[in-house]
Amino acid sequence: MNEMGITIVVILATVGTYILSRKFYQKYPSPITNPLLIGTFLLILLLVGSGTSYETYMIGGKWIEHLLGPAVVALAFPLYKNRKILTKYLLPLCCGVTIGAFLGIISGAGLSKLLGIEDLLIYSLIPKSVTTPVAMEVAATLGGIPALAALFVMIAGIGGAIFGPVLLKFLKVTHFLGIGVGLGSAAHAIGTSRAHEFGELEGAISTVSMTLSAVIVSFLGPILFYVFY
Repeated sequence: MNEMGITIVVILATVGTYILSRKFYQKYPSPITNPLLIGTFLLILLLVGSGTSYETYMIGGKWIEHLLGPAVVALAFPLYKNRKILTKYLLPLCCGVTIGAFLGIISGAGLSKLLGIEDLLIYSLIPKSVTTPVAMEVAATLGGIPALAALFVMIAGIGGAIFGPVLLKFLKVTHFLGIGVGLGSAAHAIGTSRAHEFGELEGAISTVSMTLSAVIVSFLGPILFYVFY
């Protein structure tokens, strides 16, 4: 099969897998039936079962990856629509995201250090709670492995989307600001997607939190790295 054929098959398989996972989630809503988790699992099974390598998959997958940029830009619409709310809560929003970014770095790196995990992995783990392009750049700056950073970002995002709502419910966090900041700063774009399911305000706050978190971690990550390492 030529490159064009592979691209078409990969895109159709990926989109189709997500649509099926989404329908399953709508019928059986649960943290463990999150479409990103189920979709990722099904796609892995499909690739392994068909003997398709990651390199072959990325011939078509790279086009889906390129759409991440426009998708993030599209999130600007709810930001503009709710700009008055965002201005009103600017101070608690900034404080919450800063604390979230700090704890995200310290919790991952600190726990890994206590467990005796190799430093190279810790450097790749530090930016786990921000969006993939930023995390890869920060990891490379710290001497980590960008590909591993991308993997940790996915784990943090899926984990946040699954367990975040459960934790928020357990802690009785019901205000849209708390939900948005929590999911956006801890689980980046995947958490933001989950926040939109709570409501438009939660999604808008989460979008801002995700963006601010990326900026803060870009500065805070290297500073904490040089302080503790």
